Amino acid sequence: MYELLGICLTLSALLAVNALMSLVAEGVWRLSAPALQRLSAGLRAEILFTLRVSAPAIALIAVAAVFVPAFIAHEPHTTGEVVSKKLAALALISATGFGLALTKAFRSWLATHALLRDWLARAQRIQLEGVATPTFSLSHSFPIIAVVGTFRPRLFIAEHLLQSLTKEELTAAIAHECGHLAARDNLKRSLLRVCRDVLILPCGRGLDRAWSEAAECAADEHAARQSALTALNLASALVKIAKMIPAKGQAAIPVGVFLVGAEESRGVKARVRRLLDLASRDQRRLGSIPAKILPVTALGLLAAIAIAVASNPHVLINVHHLIERVVGVLC
Repeated sequence: MYELLGICLTLSALLAVNALMSLVAEGVWRLSAPALQRLSAGLRAEILFTLRVSAPAIALIAVAAVFVPAFIAHEPHTTGEVVSKKLAALALISATGFGLALTKAFRSWLATHALLRDWLARAQRIQLEGVATPTFSLSHSFPIIAVVGTFRPRLFIAEHLLQSLTKEELTAAIAHECGHLAARDNLKRSLLRVCRDVLILPCGRGLDRAWSEAAECAADEHAARQSALTALNLASALVKIAKMIPAKGQAAIPVGVFLVGAEESRGVKARVRRLLDLASRDQRRLGSIPAKILPVTALGLLAAIAIAVASNPHVLINVHHLIERVVGVLC
């Protein structure tokens, strides 16, 4: 019973802390939204990503560094406490969330692998000046220009785009995709999807959408930082590509980022206006190295705080008292 009680309490704690911190992160985002809009899109995207992943990160760190050690150190192995139906239900919901997240992540990997295999079989390797990422031209009805893959990204461009865009527009569009590569947006998108699936509850969806929008603007900023002319060429490319999107067409990329997706075509006008504004300003300071290391720094700080807290025996005793109260309420 000791082991079963510990497992159920751990799973329940993960669910409860994750849900609570997700609500807190969503609240912080909504309160700080006006201030965030005044920041560069690159910094805004990093802050939003950090906020979103902080909820499950805090849950994992708190449970692993404080909750579990408190239970192991102070819970008698011969405990007479039993796993109640309420506690078992919470643990089951939490376990289901982890199961769904792992299943969806695996299915997404399989879908991406199948898509890559299909596209590579009918694509032609091309070499574009200044592009180190493996690049392929592809015959496709959708105006694809996208980076596919998380750890071994590849750039795919529809053949009719290579013919329709000018050399300058194509260079600007690729600069946008390079912005996604530099920010590791495919990896971040995968992590956010796992965070959403683990929780099950509809918390953090608005924060996910806000990050996605900020990530697109940040990639536009990355291109605009080259020159004002590049920003204008990217705006021109966006307009051309948006006009090529079929009325009911959409290219499904499990783990990838489009320059313009079917669901994003309504936002092209706003992006074009922003690019025109970027072209009129000095963009050399957009996107700094400190912004890119913000998530790692924040998570490292959380881990350090948790370890420092867990090293205090009085904290573990108080946490165990809290566990006893929670078990008493649920029984």
